[in-house]
Amino acid sequence: MNQPLRQSSPYRFADGVAAAAASEVLAGLLHSPRRIAPKYFYDQKGSTLFDAITELDEYYIPRVEADIFATYHDEICAAVGKGVTLIEPGAGSCQKVKWLLPDLEPATYVPMDISGEHLQDSAAGLRQLYPGLRVRPQVCDHTMTLQLPVQIPEGPMVFFYPGSSIGNFEPAAARDFMRSLRARMPDADSGLLIGVDAKKGPDVLHAAYNDSEGVTAEFNLNVLDHLNELFDGSLERANFEHHALYNERAGRIEMHLRCTRTHTASLAGHELNFIAGEEIHTESSYKYAPDEFVALAESAGLRREQLWQDDQRWFSVLYFAAA
Repeated sequence: MNQPLRQSSPYRFADGVAAAAASEVLAGLLHSPRRIAPKYFYDQKGSTLFDAITELDEYYIPRVEADIFATYHDEICAAVGKGVTLIEPGAGSCQKVKWLLPDLEPATYVPMDISGEHLQDSAAGLRQLYPGLRVRPQVCDHTMTLQLPVQIPEGPMVFFYPGSSIGNFEPAAARDFMRSLRARMPDADSGLLIGVDAKKGPDVLHAAYNDSEGVTAEFNLNVLDHLNELFDGSLERANFEHHALYNERAGRIEMHLRCTRTHTASLAGHELNFIAGEEIHTESSYKYAPDEFVALAESAGLRREQLWQDDQRWFSVLYFAAA
């Protein structure tokens, strides 16, 4: 059932964890409707494809968020404070922390990501760019458990969660995740600096997740290749197509893989029967009005300190202190 991982995979499951991961994936694929957790997008190729998505004209989030950080750089750094331990779950390429460096002068920077090889390469590049920066990369699945390095400086701890990654959680899970961050904050000077995508016209959102170059489609389909590698599967990408839509009632973008033909596949020793037209839900991306998100964060034990937005109010950057 649980085949050993190929050495090319960035995942490094400990004993027993591989079985749990396979069970999680199979439970999702046997669920109705079928689903795959978005964390499985991020093998080496998936991480590279996501970096390419952030360069697309249609994908406005990185551009607008970067403009906010550039416009309000001094205010944001002042809100966070110098000398903190800066922790970035899901850091990926470690590009966004450069918006704060070197002015922030953190005591230690702890980037976290599930894609180990990609993270180590990113951390090495950051050390070369900022020789005086202490970087402690941590390979972990922060959506399951937040594993901090054993040795980090005492003092304020600020979590950095840009890119509206919080939107990939269901609202209740987003609250629980922020509550877990709050539980690790050692003092009142600790906090959370977070980027949150705002609600806006469906045409803008549709274009952002259905780009004309097909990069998002490739990113979505790549999850099948990654699962095949992890769990000795036979999920054929030729049998699926990318489908993304804005669910206005729920306030979220939904990404799916739509089955194009009835067929049978296998994964981790289990047979899976697909029917043409059915879909696998691979990602949700919730959009929040600022007051909606503030209420959610406050329910997790955080206190709003600052809010910054672009002129169109397409995106919000917020700083919360430990309440």
